[in-house]
Amino acid sequence: METFWITTASVLWGGGTGLLIPRAAYRLSVPPDEPWRAACPAGHPITGTGKGWLGRARCADGDSYGPSTPVLVTVAAVVCAVLAAATDARPELVVWLVLAPVGVLLAAVDFTAERLPDVVTLPLAVITLALLGVAALLPGVDGSWRNALFGSLALGASYFVLFLINPRGFGFGDVKLALTLGAVTGWYGWGILIVASIAGFLLFSVYGLTLIVARRADRKSAHPLGPFLLTGACVGVLLSSFGS
Repeated sequence: METFWITTASVLWGGGTGLLIPRAAYRLSVPPDEPWRAACPAGHPITGTGKGWLGRARCADGDSYGPSTPVLVTVAAVVCAVLAAATDARPELVVWLVLAPVGVLLAAVDFTAERLPDVVTLPLAVITLALLGVAALLPGVDGSWRNALFGSLALGASYFVLFLINPRGFGFGDVKLALTLGAVTGWYGWGILIVASIAGFLLFSVYGLTLIVARRADRKSAHPLGPFLLTGACVGVLLSSFGS
């Protein structure tokens, strides 16, 4: 029964925070050399909650724009439900639920603009390690803050090497995202970190091959990697529950 209520609360949290994502996703989905969007497609200045950063993306005349709100709400709710089912009542669940909406935001931006903004990725890494440090002090945790720290550094360094080898196929934003993903998966140990990383790249490969088969892309087409690395991290958290 406890698991049911935890999962239900997590779904409500995911759905509620998902409502806050569309406007930020729209504003951040710009090429690297352009400033964040300050107006809707019709030219109306963006204002509202969080100085115009949080909430649904709607023009002054009521028209919606940017990524689909129902899609983002659904994805955020599902992700939170999966994390809750995998983590149960352990303290680190609070950390995963805080990170989940930000992960959905980053995935939406990367799918739209093939970009992972520094304004989100860098603070996210610091916040993740800080929150896991607090969680590690509480009873009932199933992880190690030291492993999370080393995992963050190791995965970040590994992705940086991949970036140096193939900068056209591997963005520097993915390197900075790796600091967070390494902490999340490293929390459960090196095995989960490795499996989660492999899962992310496999999902990315399947996505690319599917587009090629459907003739919507070719072998030289660029695709966003971030959403699949994030999904791989969720797979890692889910797999960690089988060893608990």
